[in-house]
Amino acid sequence: MPFTYGPENLQSLLGIVVMLAACWLLSENKKRFPVKLAVGAILVQVALIVLLFALPQSHAVLDSVGAGMQALSDATMQGVQFVFGYMGGGDQPYAVVNQGALFVFALRVLPLIIVIGALSALLWHIGVLKAIIRFFGVIFEKTIGLGGASALGVASGIFVGNVESLIIIRAYLDKLTRSELFILVVVGMANVSGSTMVAYVQILSGVLPNAAGHILAASIVSAPAAVLLARIIVPEREGHEHEKVDYGSSLKYDSAIDAISKGTADGMTVAMSIAAILIVMVALVALVNLMLAGLPLWDGQPVTVDRVLGVLFSPLAWLMGVPWKEAQTAGWILGVKMVLTEFVAFLKLAAIPADGMSERTRILMTYAVCGFANIGSVGITVAGYGAMMPDRRPELLELIWKALVAGFLATCLSAAIVGALPNAIYGV
Repeated sequence: MPFTYGPENLQSLLGIVVMLAACWLLSENKKRFPVKLAVGAILVQVALIVLLFALPQSHAVLDSVGAGMQALSDATMQGVQFVFGYMGGGDQPYAVVNQGALFVFALRVLPLIIVIGALSALLWHIGVLKAIIRFFGVIFEKTIGLGGASALGVASGIFVGNVESLIIIRAYLDKLTRSELFILVVVGMANVSGSTMVAYVQILSGVLPNAAGHILAASIVSAPAAVLLARIIVPEREGHEHEKVDYGSSLKYDSAIDAISKGTADGMTVAMSIAAILIVMVALVALVNLMLAGLPLWDGQPVTVDRVLGVLFSPLAWLMGVPWKEAQTAGWILGVKMVLTEFVAFLKLAAIPADGMSERTRILMTYAVCGFANIGSVGITVAGYGAMMPDRRPELLELIWKALVAGFLATCLSAAIVGALPNAIYGV
């Protein structure tokens, strides 16, 4: 494949520099910029992306991942249709004029989270997920210099979620330094859990070729980016020696049935939390829009939260490598993610017609949106971490808004790194 470089790639390179500089301005110790970590983290991201997309064998692997996710989705829909009948997409009792109206978020997306929650618990119980997390933990420990406990926490956060990863390293929580604690919070903001990954693929599968591959890559490469930005903002103290960690865990199930039962309950909790947050955040934005309706028209259109966010985040979208003519739309998607969660952002991204956004921009936005860094996650993180580490709650409250900024920028940094690579890697 011809690897060519264009102005949009250089644009993304500029964005990488600007994002690193922005985090340095927030640093608690500006004299300790982690140069080696910056080089190492970016190289790890590039290597992962090349491994997933540029090698001939990788296409077969990603096709298998996509087929597996589709199989999970199809199997889940059978369960949904059994319980909800035609409302879950089964045989309709009447002629349907608008097929698009059959897509109900609560019945088509949220059940996937419940099924994946049960499957993840089962894979953990039989040791498969433990081996995967251990593998990535060792990689992060060796390549970007994380300590054993934080490396394990970061690796587990990729697959089981933000707060849930704390259970795995519960024995080491009181030994975490301020910098290590901040890393875990930022990585949790920048990552998504395995239980939501398949749902994102389901949402984007109709508009993004190889959606499964890009979601999988985004969920992995954001971790090194988050570690880097966290270390820039809260550097590790000099002379600190990392704790040696046992890659076992206090997260255990009595049997396979116990794992499935508890995983299902955990998945239900996550799904209901997502539904509740979406209802509240969408309602609050609607209220703000009603209040803004009294303002003078802006270019002939009412002032809305969406339009304001589009303008505010347009420069950031451009720095990721998005053409300026698409930057306001991309900035709007970023703003939706920050205020209304990544779920709504993915739904909005999927609703943009093919001629309304280039494939390259859609790929970059997939990486930028794929993370939990939103205003609603602040409360969830404080509640979860506060329950596990009550003595450090004041410290967490001091760090949480910096973590939101770092987590949000980490996914944008991942998008910029993707944009800085030759477009031919992704077949664009």
